[in-house]
Amino acid sequence: MTTDAEYQARIISYDWDNLIILWSEIKARNTSNFWDAGKALEYVILRAFQLDGAEVAWPNTVKIQDKIVQQIDGVVYTDSLACLIECKDTTEEVNIEPIAKLRNQLLRRPATAIGSVFSRTGFTEAAVILTGFVAPQTILLWGGEEIEYSLANKCICKFLVKKYRVCVHKGIPNHDITTEIFS
Repeated sequence: MTTDAEYQARIISYDWDNLIILWSEIKARNTSNFWDAGKALEYVILRAFQLDGAEVAWPNTVKIQDKIVQQIDGVVYTDSLACLIECKDTTEEVNIEPIAKLRNQLLRRPATAIGSVFSRTGFTEAAVILTGFVAPQTILLWGGEEIEYSLANKCICKFLVKKYRVCVHKGIPNHDITTEIFS
């Protein structure tokens, strides 16, 4: 079993082109044995933020009295946003459960912290609708096409800010950044 330190050591050697290759392997469900299930997506997302200039906190666990009370896929800090990251690499669209879990994690953080859930296969319609009602916490939803668009454009921090602003302005948690004209 690969350790978090080994994942981190490998991913920080990746540039944008390597991330695009790994993303292609994730989509094809053909990553190397180095990556345990779901881990490749977590590290692709965090490395993309890091390459785009964000400060990144790698996956970690939070313990209380020696018991794991939560596992966090990562945190990114960019443009005055602090964003908890949750990644789901599943064969089916993601339902509300990981979003509810992230909401509970945000409840223990400063009110200004937001969350983002990344899913290779997207989200159920019910999950999208219910995410609009997790206020006062802000959770943004990213589908596979948006992940690919971010990697292809070598830009994810600006897209996070755009999704956040649309959520603040219109209350939409899943604004599709692929509709944006990138400049």
